[in-house]
Amino acid sequence: MQTLFEKLWDQHRVYRTEDGADLLAIDRLLLHERTGGVALKSLAESGRRVRDPSRVFAIMDHIVSFRSGRSRDEARSPGGEAFITETRKMAVAAGIHLIDTDHPNQGIVHVTAPEQGIVLPGLSLVCPDSHTCSLGAFGALAWGIGSSEAEHVMATGVLRAKPPKQMRVRIDGDLGPGCSAKDLALFLIAKHGAAGGKRCAIEFCGSTVDALSMEGRLTLCNMAVEFAAFSAIIAPDEKTIAYAKSHAAPAASLDLAEPHWRALRTDPQAEFAFEIHIDATEVTPQISWGTSPEESMALGDLVPENAAPRALEYMGVEPAQPLIGLPIQGAFIGSCTNGRLSDLKAAAAVLRGRKVASGVRAVCVPGSKSVRRNAEAIGLDKVFVEAGFEWGEPGCAMCFYAGGETFEAGARVISSTNRNFEGRQGPGVRTHITGPAVVAACAVAGAIIAPVDLPAPKQLVSS
Repeated sequence: MQTLFEKLWDQHRVYRTEDGADLLAIDRLLLHERTGGVALKSLAESGRRVRDPSRVFAIMDHIVSFRSGRSRDEARSPGGEAFITETRKMAVAAGIHLIDTDHPNQGIVHVTAPEQGIVLPGLSLVCPDSHTCSLGAFGALAWGIGSSEAEHVMATGVLRAKPPKQMRVRIDGDLGPGCSAKDLALFLIAKHGAAGGKRCAIEFCGSTVDALSMEGRLTLCNMAVEFAAFSAIIAPDEKTIAYAKSHAAPAASLDLAEPHWRALRTDPQAEFAFEIHIDATEVTPQISWGTSPEESMALGDLVPENAAPRALEYMGVEPAQPLIGLPIQGAFIGSCTNGRLSDLKAAAAVLRGRKVASGVRAVCVPGSKSVRRNAEAIGLDKVFVEAGFEWGEPGCAMCFYAGGETFEAGARVISSTNRNFEGRQGPGVRTHITGPAVVAACAVAGAIIAPVDLPAPKQLVSS
């Protein structure tokens, strides 16, 4: 009896070494411009070539400018243009797939890969980015690696790794009003700690997970690395198969793959080293108060009495203090966690008929050009712009600081991103992570608030 992760690991094992490590066949390697050009150049300088260019995808996302109307080489960090141009040059020379800054499918790697059918159930995928675990939402073997490991994969098509322990996180019950996959993730991490994943391969399952959309599952798996997981995975179901068939081609070959996809499940008697059960009915909208995702709580709760002094000092909060009502100076919606169309729809539903408060810089950056096109096709861009948000070009943008443009030092920022450690969004910036709808509500109020507590939009107020 095997877990789903064990089945995929065995299917990709090429060789088992004496020390317990395995050589795994890698189906897809994803690169980005922050490290991809370096790895490609190092490979070329060593006299080696990419073994199978058809399996390697370079996607510009990490330090590209998010300014609307950006130029082809424009970066958001000083000197960042060199990373863009070098990655482009080396990708073309190596003959690998290149999704450039001006490509119609450009976007954040973990958003673009599902959209373009690069990730499919049963595949093995790696990328020099810790949030590659997002792609396990498709029943894929996906995890983050280092740049030298990426170079090794390009040269050999395999990667050496030791099989991790297994953990099953079962989530059952109906989510309450205003709750999303982001709230599930923050609730889990706050309850069991940022080290709670124990470097395991985590399988998410249960009725709540089954009910999530593919975009919600991507968000849940994305946050697994903040739980100290090696990776995350969700067994493919009808939603997975329907998404894969609608985003990849040719359809005929996918029909042949479907029976294999349907067999990708954990055996009933398979054992896990660790088990966690979450009752989704206990989950309410969450927000971080400190400098780690584990320092999160229900939106209406008080900062813990036993809170870490350093986190309190950096965030400028006190024990037993409510976050509700704290003024903010910035709001950001985007990232590989919450930059998809459903995330933008949730935020826009709050913003319609409302305006961003004076003194708040509000930025929305769609996760990909596909997301941006689809959002504009239904008028979401107008909702954001009319409310007072900047409407950006796709990329990681303000998820992390890379030098250059950021929020002001000391600014309190409400963000739909995945990390809130010191300086994550800029020197001295105080980041509260939460879901997109809460970010939108806080931007309107100019302070931390729940969406349900906002006054009705002006055009909805009865005369």
